[in-house]
Amino acid sequence: MDIHRTKDEMRAARAAAAGGEARLGLVPTMGFLHAGHMALVARAREQCDRVVVSIFVNPTQFGPGEDFDSYPRDIDRDLDMLRAAGVDAVFLPDAAEIYPDDAETVVEPTRLSRILIGRLRPGHFGGVATIVTKLFNLMQPDAAYFGQKDYQQLCVIRRFVRDLDIPVRIEGVPIVRETDGLAMSSRNVRLEPAHRQAAPVLHAALEVGRETIEAGEGVSVAGQLIRARLAQAEGAEVASVDLRDAETLQPLRGAPDRPVVMLLAVRFGDVLLIDNMIATPKEPE
Repeated sequence: MDIHRTKDEMRAARAAAAGGEARLGLVPTMGFLHAGHMALVARAREQCDRVVVSIFVNPTQFGPGEDFDSYPRDIDRDLDMLRAAGVDAVFLPDAAEIYPDDAETVVEPTRLSRILIGRLRPGHFGGVATIVTKLFNLMQPDAAYFGQKDYQQLCVIRRFVRDLDIPVRIEGVPIVRETDGLAMSSRNVRLEPAHRQAAPVLHAALEVGRETIEAGEGVSVAGQLIRARLAQAEGAEVASVDLRDAETLQPLRGAPDRPVVMLLAVRFGDVLLIDNMIATPKEPE
């Protein structure tokens, strides 16, 4: 497995791969890998000739007072996991390599990046979209793989790829969960024991919402029941509960007639967890 630490090294490796017409799959990560990341790698290996994983804790997607410094990191462990998974190369730059001191350009879909999580974390999706665009420009992948746990992020990436005519196929990979339903996340390791025990409430609340929507109830009723279920969990501070059109993320009213994505953001101490689930209303008989 090759390890590239500079943009020039990565460009040269991509040029060599392109010369052989190899289909390249990219899995962008911030490291501290888990089974969810490995599912992305596995999908990329199924569909592409070569797989590159980037590991970069991107400072521009963290706001003031957020957890950039405490974000978990274990590069040696990550590299061992990627070797075992058959990854061909890893892009492992530092911040100075990615961002020149005088960098001032930001990529940001205006509406999608400023709602939901973008409202809670101003500037977050501008940071995400900018780093992903830079990775696409450096590596020119045929396909890129992202987890559906970060549902709004996936929507943002699909939108700017479409709007800017970037020739890469975006693949969303289903959420991988722990046995108790908690969506896998690198941040889970930072949960206090009592909070870790309570955190599966996100999945349980989403199941309540799904059942409610599928029974023909409106989004306001589903939202109230989701909040009531979350309120039962010790230490859960609800940041947002949103039910939106699963394709456009537009707000909904009444009983929906198309798929709904239920998006949760819940804090346990200083750890913000997100989760989501799609509910599809039953067609009238």
